[in-house]
Amino acid sequence: MSEQRVVNILFCGVGGQGVLKAAEIAGLVALRAGYAVRKSEVHGMSQRGGSVESHVRFGPAVHSPLIPEGAADFVVCFDAAEGAKYRHMLKKDGVHFGPFLPLVRQQGIEPRYENTFFLGLLSRYLPLPRDAWLHALEQAFPRAQAENRRCFLLGAEMDAGRLKAEG
Repeated sequence: MSEQRVVNILFCGVGGQGVLKAAEIAGLVALRAGYAVRKSEVHGMSQRGGSVESHVRFGPAVHSPLIPEGAADFVVCFDAAEGAKYRHMLKKDGVHFGPFLPLVRQQGIEPRYENTFFLGLLSRYLPLPRDAWLHALEQAFPRAQAENRRCFLLGAEMDAGRLKAEG
């Protein structure tokens, strides 16, 4: 992935899944790595169970926080229905995380740590240093640091062949 272009990540799911927290962490990591970052949130019904989306864009210069339709490099969905709803946002060669949803269950990850697992998966695709990810996780989750780190690393170290087969 070229460091000279804008990277577009759409996080989506339902309230209570950590969509906004995951987007916040990804934005902080990109900022720490020296990129310009823009972020936007749409809470829909932000209570538990309502639709939630967050746009994160980073690169040398970013002018708008909203990802244009068909321009998302990544659609990171924590819910299959929400992922399907936002498939139109994905660019032709983008990565949709919907097929990775079964991996979470296979890894035996508790629902409250799924967003951290997906951040680990996402980190495999981005030109952002691992130590910046781990530092952002420690700041975002002052409690349960060990479990968040474990889940992040499970995603970050997922076998590439398995990702290709699953995704």
